[in-house]
Amino acid sequence: MIASIRSWQESLRAFLTPQVVTMLFLGIAAGLPLLLIFSSLSLWLREAGVDRSAVTYFSWAALGYSFKFVWAPLVDVLPLPWLSKLLGRRRSWMLLSQLMIIASILLMSFIDPQQNTLTLMAIAAVLLGFSSATQDVVIDAYRIESADPELQGLMSATYIAGYRIGMLIAGAGALFLASHFGTSFGDYQYQAWQNTYQLMAMTMLIGVVTTLLCREPKLNHALYDSPAQHYMGLLLTFALAVAGFVAVFYFSADYAAQAKAALSAHVYNYELAAVIVEFLRMLGGLSVAVLISVVLIRTPVVDADLVVRSYVDPVRDFFSRYGLSMALLLLALVGLYRISDIVLGVISNVFYQDMGYSKNEIATVVKTFGLFMTIAGGFLGGILSMRYGVMRILFLGAVLSAATNLLFMLLAQTGYDIVMLYIVISADNLSAGLASAAFIAFLSSLTNISFTAVQYAIFSSLMTLLPKILGGYSGSMVETMGYEQFFLLTALLGVPVLLLIAMAAKRFRLQAVAQ
Repeated sequence: MIASIRSWQESLRAFLTPQVVTMLFLGIAAGLPLLLIFSSLSLWLREAGVDRSAVTYFSWAALGYSFKFVWAPLVDVLPLPWLSKLLGRRRSWMLLSQLMIIASILLMSFIDPQQNTLTLMAIAAVLLGFSSATQDVVIDAYRIESADPELQGLMSATYIAGYRIGMLIAGAGALFLASHFGTSFGDYQYQAWQNTYQLMAMTMLIGVVTTLLCREPKLNHALYDSPAQHYMGLLLTFALAVAGFVAVFYFSADYAAQAKAALSAHVYNYELAAVIVEFLRMLGGLSVAVLISVVLIRTPVVDADLVVRSYVDPVRDFFSRYGLSMALLLLALVGLYRISDIVLGVISNVFYQDMGYSKNEIATVVKTFGLFMTIAGGFLGGILSMRYGVMRILFLGAVLSAATNLLFMLLAQTGYDIVMLYIVISADNLSAGLASAAFIAFLSSLTNISFTAVQYAIFSSLMTLLPKILGGYSGSMVETMGYEQFFLLTALLGVPVLLLIAMAAKRFRLQAVAQ
């Protein structure tokens, strides 16, 4: 009993170690940009008179989080002139990404969606998504590399708490500020939203100060010191590949619109036709990007060994450790685990507004109260994972995440009811926090310390890729089938996840017995 008490006291003291405290403030910096792309931006656009379907399309601006594995190798191996020598590799990239985030938020603040074309706002939102995704890559690598394995649980828990506080600032804080400055759904005031986003940009200085004060981690893997021209060749290859990807989307826009109209006449469903056409456009863009990369790699411009170390070795290591069939099963689980809550979450703020809740009520119940429920769920998930094992709590989290989506059906039937909103948010956020804690522990266990940034970026990118693509169509789906049927669909999307967890747990048990 005394030993147990002593261990609890030591665990509490560990929360005060510099590395763990640092993760709290870095978590705030990481969580703040997300809702400035999702829910807060959604309400801004709706107040400006933008259609619901167009609002949810803006969630695609956050696809940078799902494609960050593409440039994560650059962050892992590419030194920044002057900054890397001054701050170190991780902190230099962290500072650069934070300055880019501030610039992107300020750019968004100078665009009035009611007066300017939505293209400008979309470009600014994409820049914010790219910058914040880059910051996530660096912070994830910093978290794993700056502390011993025994502290990783506390590092993750503190990071999640900070992340949620950052989301609270950008969610509830932004809504309170916008209301305070005088904007509402029936009385749109651009100046209010401009002031709000500029204050959010200033809040990012928390991350900047933390980056300047924290220590550079002692890396657990060798840094590759290649000639400067090799780094420039790698950067040029990436830039041209991205340009090729964007060019495909730009020049195929008119053809895509015609293809959607033609295909919808055959399938009698425009949303389905749009999904198919956009998926083919994405495949076309990726094919062009890969083709450009392959051509450049075969020239003296790019060092092939550097490309292999940056992109190929992390993937090869994962498949060699788990084998082809097990690796594919794990990747499928990673890609689908959060599909229920992410697809629903894209349109959740619009749903609350449609049900008659004010911005202050959304900020109080959904953002503020929901934050504490999520943090409580996160600590509960961490404790249960240590007590009963990660896979069991991963399964429990998936069950609860899908089941709580059914409560939104009840809320849609009930209409405006503040007590019912508290009940739904309590259940939904508690289960989301529990599932997130177990899932982060699961993802961390899959990474190899030699390829921290790249492998974790791949997993976290895959985690949100399909859900965010589907979430972009959530507005169109709601307009077609209504809220109740949409919430039922999001709950059913979680069923295949349960099967994947059961299969993965069985394979892990068999491997443990064999060893």
